[in-house]
Amino acid sequence: MNIRIFKKISFFSFAACALALSISFFSCKSFSQPTEIQKPLDYTDRDVIENEIKNIRELQQKESTKALFRACLLGDNSIIQECAAVVKNQAQTALEENDYPLALRLYKSLVSAIKDEEAAKLFEQYSSDYNKNIPGLTVDEEKLPKTISDCINATVTVWVDQGYKVENGNGYADIVIGSGFFIDRRGYIITNHHVIAEVVNPKRKTTCKLFVKLPSDMEKKIPAKVVGYDSVMDLALLKVDSYEPDFVFALGSSSELEVGDKISAIGTPIGLEGTLTSGIISSTSRSLITMGNVFQIDAAVNAGNSGGPLIDSNRKVQAIVFAGMLQYQGLNFAIPVEYLKLELPLLYRGEELKHNWLGGFGHTKKIRNNNEGLEIQYVMPGGSASYTGLAIGDVIIRADDTPISSLDDFHNVCMKYDYGTIITCTYLRDGQEKEALLYLEKRPEAPAKEIYASDFVDDAFIPILGMKMLRSSTINKKSYRIEYVLEGSIADQNGFSENDNLELIDVSFDDKNKILYVALSIERRKKGLLNFQLGLGTSYDSPNYF
Repeated sequence: MNIRIFKKISFFSFAACALALSISFFSCKSFSQPTEIQKPLDYTDRDVIENEIKNIRELQQKESTKALFRACLLGDNSIIQECAAVVKNQAQTALEENDYPLALRLYKSLVSAIKDEEAAKLFEQYSSDYNKNIPGLTVDEEKLPKTISDCINATVTVWVDQGYKVENGNGYADIVIGSGFFIDRRGYIITNHHVIAEVVNPKRKTTCKLFVKLPSDMEKKIPAKVVGYDSVMDLALLKVDSYEPDFVFALGSSSELEVGDKISAIGTPIGLEGTLTSGIISSTSRSLITMGNVFQIDAAVNAGNSGGPLIDSNRKVQAIVFAGMLQYQGLNFAIPVEYLKLELPLLYRGEELKHNWLGGFGHTKKIRNNNEGLEIQYVMPGGSASYTGLAIGDVIIRADDTPISSLDDFHNVCMKYDYGTIITCTYLRDGQEKEALLYLEKRPEAPAKEIYASDFVDDAFIPILGMKMLRSSTINKKSYRIEYVLEGSIADQNGFSENDNLELIDVSFDDKNKILYVALSIERRKKGLLNFQLGLGTSYDSPNYF
């Protein structure tokens, strides 16, 4: 039997990497730049206004909240009310069909866009009613573990039967093993997406069977199903229908933990069910996932621990174990429970959770070690942030009535909502506060690729490599001068600086590994104007895209 005990180890898949020029590009494919870019609309031009009204009306039925957002930007009261009526009708229909997530998205958009009081009351009412049923958001006092033994009995081994595989002419059972834990007496379980990835893989030609096994009876396999999953945050919500657990975990608050605090991991390392290991929090802010930070822990974690709970001294779940470096002792990682709590309403809705974005790029603005907000360093032409009018240098300080002091704060606000939702924001421009509406678009699988396809390389390389370029020759269209370099970026790490001259040799894409490659020749001032040829690589996605 060929058992694959899952433990995700591709931690640095989103991290930028510098590569030697000798790297082979034959596995990559080139991708064309646009011949022109979409410019912000000029609302003083009557022809532009009439065309925009036409576009808004075409959007009303298929993307009603986007139509409402665009109408608000246009500022024409009659078209705003027309769009609002469509959104209200769709919200009512969603309620009649018991599609509460859709109804909540529509009502939330009405509240943000036009301050609709009736919509605000309905949103609060149905949001409260909907959240009462969401597993894990309320504490089940009767089922709480009172001992470590109870905690072990609140965990499960996740068992994915993928059929058989043939190696060297012999057939083997293909089994994936991970860990999970109960968060609701109705049988809801949390694990990692990568543990059950093949179960929900639309490209898989054969069916997988999903089971869970209990520490008290490892011989019995209980059928389970996937309710919802998020491949970006590596989370999945499962359910068993034929079993009520004796114990159910309460979800804690990861913000209570600090470096040095004691924690314990429970799971099924290398098939040894009900194993508990202890250690401390080594770091609370490792950037190993696309939209946030994770914990680094020194508790022993091995293959098969993925999806298991990380608990504190009060037996509350503070994180979900998801990765480790098997070749290094004490380098293991866990996803803070705060992200799970934000996502549970969307995971409970079912199917795959798709994240949102605005088509922007930025960093936390710091002044004397104090976080001051989300500083915008790039806005993609044609993106939602561009329509809103956000620009480089603006600093978002509030979103959805929540103070924003960092990029993480902004991600956390947006993570609560499905794409297609309108929210409000406050930002600083030249020291003055301004209000704006934000429309949350569906996040592309490859933001860097999307930006490269939407903008000229002069500006596209701001988020991709961290440098703004200016064309330096009317004859050689691949010749540039660097205008500025973002601190901490790939360009900065490789010693690029203002006024360096470079020639762009090639840009290509490796879809398999999700890496954008840039080959260039650069003349660095800091190196005595010596000419270097370099190959640089950067991930398709990063936490700085929002």
